[in-house]
Amino acid sequence: MNKQNIPETIQRLFADPRFGPNISYIETLKEQEAKLAEFPPALHPSIRQALAGKGISQLYSHQRQAFDAVSEGNSITAITPTASGKSLCYHLPVLQSILDNPSSRALYLFPTKALAQDQLADLHELIEESGETILSHTYDGDTAPGLRAKVRKSGHIILTNPDMLHSAILPHHTKWISLFENLKYIVVDELHTYKGVFGSHVAHVLRRLQRICWFYGSDPIFICTSATISNAKELAENLTNRKMVLIDQNGAPRGKKHFVFYNPPIVHDIFGIRRSAVLEVRDLGAFLYQQHIQTIIFARSRVRVEMLVTYMKELTKKKLFDETVMGYRGGYLPTERRKIESGLKNGDIRTVVSTNALELGIDIGQLQACIMTGYPGNIASALQQAGRAGRRQEDALIIYVAQSMPLDQYIIKHPSYLLSQQPEEIHIHPDNMLILMDHLKCASFELPFSSTETYGEFEVQELLAFLQSEGVLMQTSDKWHWMTDRFPAGEISLRSASQENVVIIDQSFPKETRVIGEMDRFSAMTLLHEEAIYLHQGTQYQVEKLDWEEKKAYVTVVDVDYFTDANLAVELKVISEDKRQDAGERTYAFGDLAVLAIPTIFKKIKFGNNHDNIGSGPISLPAEELHTNGTWLAFDAPEGWGKANLTDAMSAAAYAIQSLIPLFVKCDRSDIHVVPQVKATHTQKPTFYIYDSYPGGIGLSENIFSRWDELLTMTAEHINDCRCEIGCPICIGAQEAGQTQNKLNAEQLLRDLVN
Repeated sequence: MNKQNIPETIQRLFADPRFGPNISYIETLKEQEAKLAEFPPALHPSIRQALAGKGISQLYSHQRQAFDAVSEGNSITAITPTASGKSLCYHLPVLQSILDNPSSRALYLFPTKALAQDQLADLHELIEESGETILSHTYDGDTAPGLRAKVRKSGHIILTNPDMLHSAILPHHTKWISLFENLKYIVVDELHTYKGVFGSHVAHVLRRLQRICWFYGSDPIFICTSATISNAKELAENLTNRKMVLIDQNGAPRGKKHFVFYNPPIVHDIFGIRRSAVLEVRDLGAFLYQQHIQTIIFARSRVRVEMLVTYMKELTKKKLFDETVMGYRGGYLPTERRKIESGLKNGDIRTVVSTNALELGIDIGQLQACIMTGYPGNIASALQQAGRAGRRQEDALIIYVAQSMPLDQYIIKHPSYLLSQQPEEIHIHPDNMLILMDHLKCASFELPFSSTETYGEFEVQELLAFLQSEGVLMQTSDKWHWMTDRFPAGEISLRSASQENVVIIDQSFPKETRVIGEMDRFSAMTLLHEEAIYLHQGTQYQVEKLDWEEKKAYVTVVDVDYFTDANLAVELKVISEDKRQDAGERTYAFGDLAVLAIPTIFKKIKFGNNHDNIGSGPISLPAEELHTNGTWLAFDAPEGWGKANLTDAMSAAAYAIQSLIPLFVKCDRSDIHVVPQVKATHTQKPTFYIYDSYPGGIGLSENIFSRWDELLTMTAEHINDCRCEIGCPICIGAQEAGQTQNKLNAEQLLRDLVN
């Protein structure tokens, strides 16, 4: 592919009247020279040969540090940016141990199947260059049944994901004795993805893994690698329950990165509404496509990805079988994903539109540009997305396109927040009781517990006694034995509150029905309801039937000029109040909540510049219940305020609070929710609820319990600082005609609550 000059492309952007006026800021980050180190003296000659075959005559400094630390018997966490050669931090010690002792084994864990496949190809290249016989295999849902026995018996290196380890390897450990008896290394790649409920589940999967290793007499070393986060060592130690040596000085070179901050033009002065970021990204993507710049476009949702793919494919619709524009997201089938990854590497695909699935370290070649559709939700994700462009030390163009959202507009006015801010800390909560009990059942199924045994760092004898009372375990003189015919791992989803995914079946051609994807139950409520338009690779499907009991959505191809968007209604019940603080007319509390989510209606929204609402309809699905933690603030209704005024003011304030929480407690916007109630069932007073979006909670709302006043003050100042007159999407949300007092009332309410 003909590579275009990035600085020249930026000049053309500035000169183009469609784009130039909207560029609010540009900053160029300098290139960085490599810091190199000699090969370790003990490095096996075959590995030296393999590295030479790949053109490597020296290691980056962090790769050498990792090898030395692991050789001394330490578990390590290596934290360096995208494309800094992190994979050699674990390949080298693993290959060295197998060449020194052919019975040695290693287990590689990746958060996705796609990443495992990509790393397998990289590993095979290295092994081939070495001339040695080292057997490495992926073991996941795509592995053919005929190959599985071979992998179990003869694989030196097994590449898998936490889900497969949890449900297919640990419960059947007796088939994997040669692995567990000889397991020398456990590699946990992309550590930063293990957060929230997923990370808390994986922490237990790793505790179960170590318990089985000890049973078979092995004590493996952990090698963790991560993109840049603030607390990588702490996260790795919480995840593995092991002490870690941190390696965080990056020795890899980096090309220049040109960050362009782009704010779409205002289309409605009074409400502060700007042109849709999706439409601006479409136009910018088309511009870069025509300039022959290989580009990755990130969008935050599946719907946005498919909208952008639909728009971008307009550029190629006159060419038969043109696949230079593709989408990439979760739910695609394995063959489709491999084809897209290959097309990116060899340059056949010029533009790819992706969810955060491609933030991870899948090697997709030398992309030149990255466009972010709005703030990805946290600094770490933004850095990961930016890192996908300019690999191999070349210049890179990163365009951040702001939305009419408070966070985006804050960042567009304060570029240093994105460029200079420390990435977030990532926290997990293995002590979440729901998650702990789930995995205690799994661990009991795998191996009986002794009457004195602990589980990881947890004293569990009382919990085991509880499971006996539930009829799950039976106690003998010195052991707790599993005694039901249930398979506990099959009942636990590591990644969502939902236990099972909905399968999407294309029945456009009745004689050739086929599965085209899958989706978790919570997302399916709003994206796969009957009459929804489901977008897949730019093709529109209408959901004809959603069989909720059987978890199947039946779709057919349609050609319509709209997409659908659905609303969820939320009900809250307080289960228990664990903390409480009274302050005059205000009560601050924290405890357990039951959240009932009910899909209500869907809207049909027209493609095009205005995204007009052209129709709606009801959704008939049962509610999904979430048990979580939350904090709430109850207060006496202000004197002289009517119910309608208070409702509007609380809704406006809640919008602003929700928008600022990610800056306040450093989380993703989707990690936490704010719900206002004018007369709450629990308190019988006006109440603001803030709850974690994950079963059992992950500690975010608990952090807010002691900081309510600080959060309300910050929100009131943000509303006051906004330049709009009556409220806009940047502060309290767009206001309907006649609602002129909500901005003033919301600010006043927040200040009164603090004072």
